[in-house]
Parts: sequence; structure tokens; C-alpha cells
Amino acid sequence: MNDTRSSPAQNHLLAQLPQAEQGRWFPHLELVEMPLGVVLYESGVTLTHVYFPTTSIVSLLYVLESGASAEIAVVGHEGLVGVSLFMGGGSTPSRGVVQSAGEGYRLNAELMREEFNKAGPVLHLLLRYTQALITQMSQTAVCNRHHSLDQQLCRWLLLSLDRLQGNVLVMTQELIANMLGVRREGVTEAALKLQKAGLIRYARGHITVLDRKGVQARSCECYRVVKREYDRLLPARLAT
Repeated sequence: MNDTRSSPAQNHLLAQLPQAEQGRWFPHLELVEMPLGVVLYESGVTLTHVYFPTTSIVSLLYVLESGASAEIAVVGHEGLVGVSLFMGGGSTPSRGVVQSAGEGYRLNAELMREEFNKAGPVLHLLLRYTQALITQMSQTAVCNRHHSLDQQLCRWLLLSLDRLQGNVLVMTQELIANMLGVRREGVTEAALKLQKAGLIRYARGHITVLDRKGVQARSCECYRVVKREYDRLLPARLAT
């Protein structure tokens, strides 16, 4: 865990813990590989761990009885997967799927509940994160209802890029369509528009963002609302 390439402090929430909490948590954190497409939890199943992504991204998907799905939020190094554990529900109707392969840390569910119930800085930090996550979910619902597919794709690209170290996403159009809850043909058309505008390059499942400012200008207000709320509730600072 002392390897800087796989440090718990790469996760924003873990880095924000006070030293005393880090001293209690870090020995219990388990470094795990998070391959593309792996399901971390299924709808309705009681979670056994919470996950703190470091170099991976996890999509939270709502799945209908028909099998159709749509993404309601993305979680990367800024947060954690499994808020239902400390919010009292234990399970959730969503599914957690690794959208971008990488690593992360997981913590036993019981340990997480114990820490949360101690109140103090951990409780306040996790509640602020949960509020930011709820904002993302709410804004995603509004975006999917009122904005064009081009704008939705730009929002999705920007939120994903905020959780990656580079500017390349490995993602097929079929997976993007599943995330956005639309037909693959719609994603193809929207991606071609962005490519013709010189904003992205798409080839063999790799999306390279060439002009981030251009993508942001083409996006709707939803990305800015979500980012502003995360920045307000979880301001970046170095671990102490």
C-alpha cells in the first residue's frame, strides 16, 4: 500500500479523512482489481463492502424488469460505491458496474457502519458526498428528459474525464448506449457530430477528447451544475 501507484490517498474521500481516521481505516482497506464490465453489486442485494475507486470508474445503473438499463451516476476517485450501507438501506435498486477498468480499495461493510455511527468528521464527510451524488442523479434525470443526445453525450464524457487521469475513454458505442438508455444508432450519430466538429476522435472503442473546452461549450448546464456541487461540498485538499 506504500506504492504511490496504488495508494488509498488517490481516492479523494480517503485523502480527506483526518489522520486518526486514516490510521484506523487504511490497515483494513483491500486493494482490488476492477476489470471492465465487472458487477460490484446487483439490484436488491445487501452490500458486503464499500468500494473506493482510485484509477477505475463505476457506473450506477437502474435496471428495468425488461433488462433495459440507464446510468444514474458515475463514481470515480472522487467518491465511493455503496452509500446505501451507511444511509440505512443496506441494499439499493441500482446495479454497480465497472465502466472504466482500473483499481480501487474496498472496506468491509460492518467496519464502514461502525465508523459512520461514530459521527464526527467521517459522518459529515460522507453525508456531503452523498448530497453531491444525489445532485448528480437528479441532474442526470433532468438531462435525459430535457436535453438532446448530443448534450447528454458531452455531459457523460466530461463527467467521465473528471474521473480519469488522461483524455482517452475505452468504451464501445453499445456500452455508451446502455449507459444513456438510448439506441446505439443515436450514439453513433451523436459521436459522429462531435468527431466532425473536431471535438473527439473515436476509433476501435477508444474515445479521445481532443478539445475539452469545446465539449464543455457544447454540453448543457447539467455538467456545470454537478461539478459545481462536488467542488462546493468536497473541496480538494491534500491529505494530512
